[in-house]
Amino acid sequence: MAGHSKWANIKHRKAAQDAKRGKIFTKIIRELTVAAKAGANPDDNPTLRTTIDKALGANMKRDTIDKAIARGAGANDGDNYESVTYEGYGVGGVAVLVECLTDNRNRTVSEVRHAFTKRGGNLGTDGSVAYLFSRKGQMFYESGVDEEALMEAALEAGAEDIVTHDDGSIEVTTEFTDYMAVKEGLAAAGFPPGSAEIAMIPSTTVPLDKDGAEKVLALVDMLEDLDDVQNVYTNADIPEEVMAELD
Repeated sequence: MAGHSKWANIKHRKAAQDAKRGKIFTKIIRELTVAAKAGANPDDNPTLRTTIDKALGANMKRDTIDKAIARGAGANDGDNYESVTYEGYGVGGVAVLVECLTDNRNRTVSEVRHAFTKRGGNLGTDGSVAYLFSRKGQMFYESGVDEEALMEAALEAGAEDIVTHDDGSIEVTTEFTDYMAVKEGLAAAGFPPGSAEIAMIPSTTVPLDKDGAEKVLALVDMLEDLDDVQNVYTNADIPEEVMAELD
């Protein structure tokens, strides 16, 4: 894995998400509702458990979470969302994965295609870039954490990989299915992560200069602003110094 700093990128993205908190909440509520259709008990529904964790991490009130779960478990409100993933390319050949929950595929693909076209990219066919990504759990720690103790705790909890980045921040990676167990194990050992998520991790990355980074981030922002889009992943590698220039 690359040794570039990820912390600057995380903080940049979090600031952007905070600015759109209302829309983020709406998307998480939709995700909770869909996940709850497979069962309202998070102990028996790993997807729901992970989504609840995501909601709590976004500071969503427990009452709001419970209402969304009840709505999904009731399955009588007429919602008929399906999961669909679109694949494409941004400027510089950057691979882009767009995960959506939609009740109208025609509307969603039209909006996604428009975003790609407007921001200098193009929508690809199924399988065109998905092979470059694997679903993983990620936990991030700022510099200053006891690296040796964290590494020992992570290995004990069942983590897959631990990487120290150039700025001293540490990234712990897990298999998707082990995410919650490793996260809870690390927290119990005194290492609650500063940031954690389940994401699609690229096997290869494309380094970007300032111009390329601006264009790719503009595409990501436009896609994330669409109501049906839940997550956007790319294999763009934006160095910390370039990210600093964009702030």
